[in-house]
Amino acid sequence: MQPQIKTINLLRLSSGDNLALQVYQFLGKKTDQKIYIQANLHGAEIVGNVVIKQLLDWLISLDEEQLFGEVWLVPACNPLGMNQRSHFFNSGRYNSYDGKDWNRIFWDYDTEKEDIYHFAKDHLEADHETIYQNYLHRIKTRLEENIQWRKQASAVPYSVKYQQVLQSLCLDAKIVIDIHSSSNQGVDYLFTFPGQEAMTQNFLLDVGILVNQPKGYTFDEAFIKPWLSLKKVFKNLGRNLDLGLASWTLELGNGMSAKSDSVEKGVQGIKNYLASLGVVKVSDFPLTHTEKHPLQLVTKNQLKEYYAPTGGIVKNCLQLQTNVVAGEVIYQILEFNKKGKQPEIVEVKAEASGWIFDRGTNEAVNEGEYVLTMLEKEGNNE
Repeated sequence: MQPQIKTINLLRLSSGDNLALQVYQFLGKKTDQKIYIQANLHGAEIVGNVVIKQLLDWLISLDEEQLFGEVWLVPACNPLGMNQRSHFFNSGRYNSYDGKDWNRIFWDYDTEKEDIYHFAKDHLEADHETIYQNYLHRIKTRLEENIQWRKQASAVPYSVKYQQVLQSLCLDAKIVIDIHSSSNQGVDYLFTFPGQEAMTQNFLLDVGILVNQPKGYTFDEAFIKPWLSLKKVFKNLGRNLDLGLASWTLELGNGMSAKSDSVEKGVQGIKNYLASLGVVKVSDFPLTHTEKHPLQLVTKNQLKEYYAPTGGIVKNCLQLQTNVVAGEVIYQILEFNKKGKQPEIVEVKAEASGWIFDRGTNEAVNEGEYVLTMLEKEGNNE
């Protein structure tokens, strides 16, 4: 099966060069559900591009009869951020022109103050497909109205155009998967949302972070939040509504690298998830041990970030996934204090029990800069 390939121009540079997206569209036997997968929204988080290349090869190897729906693949989805450099390093997390985080710019339909209550009341007895299509039409119409603003002579900032292009691509998807990594050194995990907990295990990752109250400005949240709001209103009216939509962010490995084990986990997890949904029919997925795969489902408030209490060099920082007891030393700082004394060692101890979830890449820190994150045990500070 060969994909349809579409190129979308994003940005014309002052040099006259164009930056563009390339979208690979696989159309299966049925096209009643669309799966949208993108990677590299933050410029340094390149691992997802390798994951998508392997998914691309896998889908090409399938017959059209094995795919029940559409799969859209968008690697290198932020070419401006991906090409950003400072000497050897790529951050690409922030737009260098306006300072905005590339994954904090997305349009939240909920802010449009639409009358969801009356929509739900009018559709209380309607079938799922009618509800889905009519509500999707409302979202699309409002986004299109916003897009028209950028076509005026005054135009809009590039970050606005960019978010509109990406959201237009995924708006009619049933499933969205956004592949990221730590900006530093991190474990493999994913973000999930209410109502998706039962399917989280299918990605075969060890940790899932449940976002109970999405704010709506990240890519995954902007997609799912309007549907969660609609679901809540229907529930208040006495009807449980499940339209089969889901949004996921996979966090795989480290920034500026494509670790082979993280790539393998990402590819295997997405294949297993798609097979579990019935989107693909293959003999080797879903894996038989899926239901027994150990998953630690936690909330964001269990993540505790540690910042340097003084400036210096980080020493003896515990490795990722190291178990920690409250009061245990998790790292030290070699402080050059300029007080006419010898350099001193400052110990930093864990405030609660848990394990090392993420570590900063730069071991030279100014006071107040990020050092590490611990995943704390829920309700345990002993």
